[in-house]
Amino acid sequence: MRLRSHRPGFAIEHSGVEPDLVALGKSFGGGLPIAAVIGKAVIMDAVPPGGLGGTFAGNPLACAAALAALNVLEDENLTARSMEIGERLTIGFRSLSRRGNNRQIIGEVRGLGAMIGIELVGDTVSRCPATALTANLMKEAAIHGLLLASAGRAHNIIRVLAPLTVSNEIIDEALAIFQDSLGRVVTRCHT
Repeated sequence: MRLRSHRPGFAIEHSGVEPDLVALGKSFGGGLPIAAVIGKAVIMDAVPPGGLGGTFAGNPLACAAALAALNVLEDENLTARSMEIGERLTIGFRSLSRRGNNRQIIGEVRGLGAMIGIELVGDTVSRCPATALTANLMKEAAIHGLLLASAGRAHNIIRVLAPLTVSNEIIDEALAIFQDSLGRVVTRCHT
């Protein structure tokens, strides 16, 4: 199996920076453990044959899965779909951040493509991390079928990394559950 395209889309391409090295892992393996480094020839060719090795080196099954996953990315135009998902989520979360008490709770919505971070704060002036509120939101959302993950040093950022195959209907359902769950958590905090 061969990679049909010489270049899948990388997040770095949105920054205007040309990296010397790019590290790949996780989803590019199609569920199998694999990692890779892509780089400029002057760097990649500096190591003699056999000079590098590692846990994932030379696994033919994982390499075939990675090639298949990268070809699916290209065939299904999932890089563009990632941007569509991100735009839909960002619009939804930013709209939510302008409503009622949420203006004081949602400090920032940021991200690129389908990976979004929603920062929850005690208030938007002090930007004190709302760690407990974030934990309560995660519990409340889980009760209603939406699993969320926190991130950041204070665990006050909801990290959304939507699958690139997710439908718009599921995105909208997730946004509605998030909105309702946040509303319930904020109401409990203020009563």
